[in-house]
Amino acid sequence: MDFESLVEQYYRGLYQFAYNLARDEAEACDLTQQTFLIWARKGHQLRDPLKVKTWLFTTLHREFLQARRKHLRFPHYELDEVAGELPSVPPTMVDQLDAVAVVTSLAQVNELYRAPLTLFYLEDYSYKEIAEILDVPIGTVQSRIARGKGQLYKTLTDGQSHPAIRVKESRE
Repeated sequence: MDFESLVEQYYRGLYQFAYNLARDEAEACDLTQQTFLIWARKGHQLRDPLKVKTWLFTTLHREFLQARRKHLRFPHYELDEVAGELPSVPPTMVDQLDAVAVVTSLAQVNELYRAPLTLFYLEDYSYKEIAEILDVPIGTVQSRIARGKGQLYKTLTDGQSHPAIRVKESRE
């Protein structure tokens, strides 16, 4: 069965299943499309063509559960809901810092903490991937990132004339 006929035959049923699970049109569309994307990548591995429907519905359900777990681990909050929990950063600091300054300050962070910070923030690796790269437990990665962030923050906010902070001159 070619991809187009597969989509024509199963899209409606998969979408309805996804909508019943998610109760959200956009999420149902995303789940359905993700299911077909996975089919496009891995469908050739299915040995019994009579099990296509089961495979598609099972895949969609797994994607839904994975999305829920991710949402529970990383919930979305509106900014005004969590404004009190955000760290206070003076507006002048935002004006003074740029990416080059942060990378320059990162070079001053203890080497033990610099590697996980760089992998996490600059290379977008997950904690698990960093743990594998550095051959340390995930808890160690989390701890090193937290401590590294503390050192980086201290370096950036030490109050001295620091090369990472450009002091704007007033022209008044």
